[in-house]
Amino acid sequence: MNKQRLDKLTQQILDNGLDGLALVPGPNMFYFSGIDCHLSERPILLFVLADDEPAIIIPTLEAMKAAAAGISPDYIFDWRDEEGFRGAFQQACARLELSDCLLGVEAYHMRVLEHEMLHRYAPGLQTTHADEIIAQIRMVKDAAEIAAMTKAVAVAETALQALLPQIKVGQTEKQVAALLTRLLLEGGADTIAFGPIVSAGPNSASPHATPTERPLQYGDLLVIDWGVYVDGYPSDITRTFAIGEIDAELAHIHQVVRAANAAGKAAARPGATGQDVDRAARAVIEAAGYGAYFIHRTGHGLGLMVHEPPNMVEGNTEPLQVGNVFTVEPGIYLPDRGGVRIEDNLVITAEGNHSLTTMTRELLTVG
Repeated sequence: MNKQRLDKLTQQILDNGLDGLALVPGPNMFYFSGIDCHLSERPILLFVLADDEPAIIIPTLEAMKAAAAGISPDYIFDWRDEEGFRGAFQQACARLELSDCLLGVEAYHMRVLEHEMLHRYAPGLQTTHADEIIAQIRMVKDAAEIAAMTKAVAVAETALQALLPQIKVGQTEKQVAALLTRLLLEGGADTIAFGPIVSAGPNSASPHATPTERPLQYGDLLVIDWGVYVDGYPSDITRTFAIGEIDAELAHIHQVVRAANAAGKAAARPGATGQDVDRAARAVIEAAGYGAYFIHRTGHGLGLMVHEPPNMVEGNTEPLQVGNVFTVEPGIYLPDRGGVRIEDNLVITAEGNHSLTTMTRELLTVG
């Protein structure tokens, strides 16, 4: 268990008038407890309580992880496959006196199953969304987290630099994506952060395109969005390339997006908001006449998950803090012609910000 993080979480529980939190397997459970389990048909639930020590409902086959994390044996409610999990829920709810309590839960992750079991065995229990409470702690990264993401960026950028000379006209998007994946894994990635987006020509006008069998052609814009996990933390980078000589307007929108990327980064500093960063990047694209073709937020937070708070989006007026890590990734997408996105990974510092990504944002020609 990470005592420093648990202490912060307990304070948030008290400050928000809760009796405790219930966490399901995933990033939040791992962040606070170090317990690494996946969500499956075997329910697992970690309780962090305002006035008691941490407790967990967990299958017997995983119980050693709870013991290794430092949870007291009396607070490990384990269950075997042949007996089922209902008894463990009943025992935990009684021992922890959850009836009539107000329990925060992960609204985006808790399933109906766990929610139903809690209410069945804790009469009068009330649950409320706790995602924002947890996000307030996780949004501020410590030195170890930033170091891991710095490594993840370096691995990703090195692999892409090795890929570029190997890109040829006639290769399919799928072939390029497969080659990049191999280079990432051979280059030190623990795993890839997501299936690389490799989209060319008209396909590049779709921000979240899936690589296809379409061959790369002269005159295409080529968008590559890729990242890896190293030491549990990700990188998420996008660069756009020209395959041979491209249309003048396509080259122009690359210049506009590059300027928007720079403007968004310049606006990122302590006390500024996600809305400020989004507006700064969006203003450049709108001034160039392409506002209708910038169809997503300017960025999202990075941490244990590739997408997490804080978001660089209109309406986010929460001040940025030292230690926030997020992307700045404006784009322009012209239907049936092509798209451009340039994405960097930033950390807020006392002086302003520092870009973890270093690869050039210039329009490179490949193929």
